Parts: sequence; C-alpha cells; structure tokens
Amino acid sequence: MLKLTKKADYGLMAMKHLAEHAHEGACSAKDVAESYGIPQEALAKILQRLVKAGLLHSQHGINGGYTLARDPGMITVFEVIRAIDGPLFITSCVTVRGECDQTDRCNIREPLRRVNQSIEQLLRRISISEMKEAPAASEEGKTKSTAELVTIT
Repeated sequence: MLKLTKKADYGLMAMKHLAEHAHEGACSAKDVAESYGIPQEALAKILQRLVKAGLLHSQHGINGGYTLARDPGMITVFEVIRAIDGPLFITSCVTVRGECDQTDRCNIREPLRRVNQSIEQLLRRISISEMKEAPAASEEGKTKSTAELVTIT
C-alpha cells in the first residue's frame, strides 16, 4: 500500500495550519503540535527541514515561530513531501540508479515508472492553498476522487 510517512503527514498538517493562520503572524512549533496532538520534538525537526528547503521562515525570540516562505498557492504538496522524505519513489527500480535483483527480467519497470510519474505530477498540482480550502472530512464524499484527478497512460 502506498502511503505517506508520518513525518510527511505532520509536515503537511503544519503547512496547512500555517497557511490558515498566516494573518496571525508566526506560529510556534508548540502551538502547531498542540493543535493536532503531534509530538512537539518531532514536529520541530520537520519544521527545520522545511526551513532548510526554503518553504518556511523561522523567527527567533518572544514572538518567534514559523511562517510560510511563499504564498501557499505557490507551495506544492510535492515540495513538502520531498523536503521531508527526499525523492518520491514507489519502488527502487524507478530511481536514478534503478536496479534490483530483477532488473534483467523485469517486465513492470516502465509501467511502474509511469505510475510514479503520475503520482508526482498529481502532487505537484496540489498547493497548500488548495489543501487549506479543502472541505472537512465530513464533506469528503462530495469531492472528486484521486482516480478522477489523474490518468495513468
């Protein structure tokens, strides 16, 4: 099953929170962590990765905390995941080196590469701003499914 890491989940939750509360100024890691029941120490490390990737600004001091480095419409889900977890690969054969013990006999490498590429393209199309505007979980059934958003050719 393909799924995001817990770190990526936390990072996306934090980015959405910062987008929703941008008008309030900087938010501390503690405030974000407490809002969602996320371990503060883990979140602080994730936020530092996002700062290092240029997606967040950090401010020290009494009124310090984190703010988005760019407009939330210009930050993609793909960028956040890549900053936290590194390159997105569904299987090792779609990496740059792309070898496994089945390389010589593999008959699914190209289809998996296309799946990987489609997932990446989808994640590049979703901005933090769009996540901010997403309906609540109770409204989920009214939104388009991921299958409707991406076509694998």
